[in-house]
Amino acid sequence: MKKVVIAGATGLVGKQLVVDLAGQEGVETHIIVRRKPERVPAGVIVHEAPSADWAAEVAAIKADVAISCLGTTMKIAGSKAAFRAVDFDLVAAFAQAAKQTGARHMIAVSSVGASDKSANFYLKTKGEAEAAMAQAGFDRVDFLRPGLLTGGERPESRPGESVAIMLAPLTDLLMVGGLSRYRSIPAPVVAQAIANLALAGGQGRHIHENDAIRALAG
Repeated sequence: MKKVVIAGATGLVGKQLVVDLAGQEGVETHIIVRRKPERVPAGVIVHEAPSADWAAEVAAIKADVAISCLGTTMKIAGSKAAFRAVDFDLVAAFAQAAKQTGARHMIAVSSVGASDKSANFYLKTKGEAEAAMAQAGFDRVDFLRPGLLTGGERPESRPGESVAIMLAPLTDLLMVGGLSRYRSIPAPVVAQAIANLALAGGQGRHIHENDAIRALAG
């Protein structure tokens, strides 16, 4: 039985991922949340705790695979410091706790363009989070860098994003060649790719952008 722990299980990708993994044979799915979701698939084990106590919860689980679907927005966070507290501090702490208690495989949803050398605060933070996870010492790390996420149930309203999603069928047509990695991609496709990766073995650091994510989803 492979134990999987997910942080960010109530978000757009995380919510679908929980459903996908709940139906997998040979997988014991744990989610760590600040507040228990209204609906949880049968068999999924919920760990409800303040984020400050997540390390202890992760330690008790002793997962084989740790998955981060954590992420917020500047609008919701309200400041750069609050944004970084989630997208870097909480992600890095979750990964470190998982590694220290036996996890060998880390999977995380990042963003297209993520780089710790980026001049863009959002992309730099994502890149620094990737670097922290890569340096934690896992046998294998997988970073998914999707473009604009479409589909699924969003936990909150984002007007600007809604407009971008409406225009995506048109803007995607303009993104050819190297720009194809910026095309939109359905959140359920990203979730399925993660679910399949959770069952993978192997070693090393792997980056998956849109085309690779679609291939992984099958």
